[in-house]
Amino acid sequence: MVKGLFLVLLFTCNTYTNSMRHTMAVQATSFSLHSHHHHQHLQLLSRSQGRLKSTPHKGRRTSLKISCKSYEDDYLIDAPESVGDGFSFSGGKYSDGSSPSDEWFKQGKIVKAHTVSGSGEKAKDPLFGLTMGAGSQASADLFRWFCVESGSTDNPSVLLIHGFPSQAYSYRKVLPILSKNYHAVAFDWLGFGFSDKPQPKYGFDYTLDEYVASLESVINEVAGDKVSIVVQGYFSPVIVKYASVHPEKVKNLVLLNPPLTAKHANLPSTLSVFSNFLLGEIFSQDPLRASDKALTSCGPYKMKEDDAMVYRRPYLTSGSSGFALNAISRSMKKELQKYVEEMRTILADKDWKIQTTVCWGQRDRWLSYDGVEDFCKSSNHELIELPTAGHHVQEDCGEEIGKIISGVISKSR
Repeated sequence: MVKGLFLVLLFTCNTYTNSMRHTMAVQATSFSLHSHHHHQHLQLLSRSQGRLKSTPHKGRRTSLKISCKSYEDDYLIDAPESVGDGFSFSGGKYSDGSSPSDEWFKQGKIVKAHTVSGSGEKAKDPLFGLTMGAGSQASADLFRWFCVESGSTDNPSVLLIHGFPSQAYSYRKVLPILSKNYHAVAFDWLGFGFSDKPQPKYGFDYTLDEYVASLESVINEVAGDKVSIVVQGYFSPVIVKYASVHPEKVKNLVLLNPPLTAKHANLPSTLSVFSNFLLGEIFSQDPLRASDKALTSCGPYKMKEDDAMVYRRPYLTSGSSGFALNAISRSMKKELQKYVEEMRTILADKDWKIQTTVCWGQRDRWLSYDGVEDFCKSSNHELIELPTAGHHVQEDCGEEIGKIISGVISKSR
């Protein structure tokens, strides 16, 4: 009875999700044609202020409305390229033209790192036992990681690591700043962006221990010698643990809004919902919940549609992104408290030799600032406050944080 109900709910979820993806593809096309008209009243202030100013139209207040007229070419069911699987709408493309996601992909490359574990058999979906699409399959030997590099390889390397949930794309404004004096590299974790998203239990289970273990081979592949590492959000404890095991490979650590206090050890409801039984499977296949809401609910700003399309793309093109999100959320819910406690112990140790700086966006709606200043003072780590930034600091004020990172790293050269 319970199993039957579960299957009915998942069937409904899949039908709903595919319908939503279809609708979003149409909306995105319509939005791109009319976005300039609708956003004439928004003005970007100076980078030092880092916020948006709304200049209201005269007369009564009006809300932004996006027309959704479906024309024949809006939804390319016969798109020339299809990367979708059974859990996504056909093709996963907004239009035949180059999208912001396509342009970002062109800037990067795929590198192979971290050995695939397991028997190597084809991944099957957990409900019906059907073989999953290519997006849910692991590589035969090593996992594929998407990386974007900027700057000369002769310069010191800086590794930019995104948080949960996010992508390397979040550092797009930071890369050009650092490239002037450094070899900057941003990559997508397994399960995110353009990197592999293997089905859980088929080569990678998305545990925090596995992420720690996988990092060494990635660093060896893209950076080589001693590196400076910048990491944001909930993946910070993973990086601190890696640095504690391999201190000879890490020169500097810059932590952007890391979970530093005991209160930070629990995921916010926006993220923890993906770990729930039934609802987790359903919501992780919803592109709006998995990308847009997760990225905009933690700070003071709304994301531009072109940027939202890049973050949304993995969840539109393959159900594997949702399955990975579901698995990572469950791992975080289970392991985060232990990792946060371990990180606090490591950073508070008087024998900790790696220069560590904490940058904190004070308009973070997920992690409270309470206790952060006290911890940094007691552990003798520099704290840099960003009053106008939210949880995703590099997304909210990329140029500013790029200059801060460059300045912090240059002190120890």
